[in-house]
Amino acid sequence: MSLFRKKSLDILMAQAADSEKGLKRTLGVWSLIALGIGAIIGAGLFVRTAAAAGEHAGPAVTVSFIIAAVGCAFAGLCYAEFASIIPIAGSAYTYAYATMGELIAWIIGWALILEYALGAATVSISWSEYMNKLLGGKIPFEWSHSPLQTALDAAGVMHRGIINVPALVILAALTLLLIKGMQESAVVNGIIVFLKVSIVLVFIFIGWHFIKDANHHPYTIPADAKPALQANGKEYSYLPFLNHGWGGILRGAAVVFFAFIGFDAVSTAAQEAKNPKKDMPMGILGSLAICTVLYILFSWVLTGVAPYTDFVKAGKEASVAYAIDTYMHGYQWLSTLVTIAILLGFSSVILVMMMGQSRVFYTMSSDGLLPKVFSKLHPRFRTPYKSNMILFIFIGLFAGFLPESVAGDLTSIGTLLAFVLVCVGVIILRKKDPNLHRPFKTPLVPLVPILGMLVCTAMIVSLWGTTLLSAFIWMIIGLMIYFSYSKNHSKLKV
Repeated sequence: MSLFRKKSLDILMAQAADSEKGLKRTLGVWSLIALGIGAIIGAGLFVRTAAAAGEHAGPAVTVSFIIAAVGCAFAGLCYAEFASIIPIAGSAYTYAYATMGELIAWIIGWALILEYALGAATVSISWSEYMNKLLGGKIPFEWSHSPLQTALDAAGVMHRGIINVPALVILAALTLLLIKGMQESAVVNGIIVFLKVSIVLVFIFIGWHFIKDANHHPYTIPADAKPALQANGKEYSYLPFLNHGWGGILRGAAVVFFAFIGFDAVSTAAQEAKNPKKDMPMGILGSLAICTVLYILFSWVLTGVAPYTDFVKAGKEASVAYAIDTYMHGYQWLSTLVTIAILLGFSSVILVMMMGQSRVFYTMSSDGLLPKVFSKLHPRFRTPYKSNMILFIFIGLFAGFLPESVAGDLTSIGTLLAFVLVCVGVIILRKKDPNLHRPFKTPLVPLVPILGMLVCTAMIVSLWGTTLLSAFIWMIIGLMIYFSYSKNHSKLKV
């Protein structure tokens, strides 16, 4: 019994054609593009732009975004080819099953939990923090933080968190929405995307009039640039290679790369697309293209409004609000809108991440690698409602009782590993079945997939050692589950 037994394309196509028993096909091309934008544009636009500009790239952070977008495009083109060939829920897991076999498919399916489930937990914690800020800190510390977190109030009294209630509330609300139906979820996501993109465009339009040419000159940070003052009062030096010039631009690309993560979640909705062979590539690549343009314009305006050195001190969540309050007099109301945009961004990211995770579990369960409960569809809504409820409990435990730092960069490792294997899969399938009908073809194969593999592997290697160790332990746990349960329950078992 081979560990690398593959799921044939004939079986996959039969699953895709079974629209009566499977997931309901309700999504058009614009809904898919909105799902991608909903997953991509989160707080990363507001936080990572300033951090990359202030510490590494300066005004040339616009070039950093272009480089990061090109890296994502390599993987995006590979995703688009697979999504047009195999219109099945499951994303990279399904593609790996068809090209590299069951064990690799399981590994990538298990890794996607790091991206989708832990990603949703991490973002819900951030959502809780921003909501409390918007409410003026009215939610008590005990009911908005993990038991592992403590803080002193103005009177010097120590407070310890009990449970993060706001995070659980947003997770519960979005879980109920996902259970109700994919079409309803897509409509809500579309409204959220419209509002948050509108706020980004308002900032770009108004901020354009406050751009000072002096802030864009020199365009790259010179090696002899004066040190910038950090929030702790210490000086930040630009002398290191990765803190100025082209070295800084490349390092900035690594920082903002993670602001693009999420477009791959579109591929998990392939089985709910009306015309997946045509619409899936447009959804994946269209959302990536739109977000790239917005990112470049946003970063150009932000670094033109405020000197990049300011963001060393104000390079976290308050960076955009700081630029508005300090340099855009008369538009303080825009700071509140930016906070609302971040909250909306978080909400849509959580929604799409939870949708993506439930669809991956649905497909893995349909293949026998997970218990049947994960593929049980609601008799009326035809959504994997039990999987959604189980995921709420799993994600809620992380969000309610652990601090945000625990998840760390684990979400990024899961994503990047998926990117690498999808790129590998395109090359394998081209050699294995060169005459297969491909509604969308990745150009310049094997060059584009190889470049995608190199870029994503470099990003994985650049992550901290403790994060890689945690990911390795997670994979060991996954392999134990595979060999003790999944291997023996697989529908491909001979």
